Amino acid sequence: MDPDARIDPYAPLPPFRQLVEILTARIERGDWPPERPITAEARLAEEYGIARNTVRRAIAVLTERGLLFVVPKRGTFVAKR
Repeated sequence: MDPDARIDPYAPLPPFRQLVEILTARIERGDWPPERPITAEARLAEEYGIARNTVRRAIAVLTERGLLFVVPKRGTFVAKR
């Protein structure tokens, strides 16, 4: 998926899955270097026009895939490849 894509509320793919694909593309493009924080959940929700819970769900998927890791009270970071 295009790292600069927007969330399409009418697409067959749920918004959190679209966000997973977009964030994966942004990580692969190098928008956030390894071991550096990604954009805050609230900011991502605002940027993509979706609920913060939708962002959290996408982050959970990316964490399960090993692309991100969460440090409590610090943020969400890009994992080393």
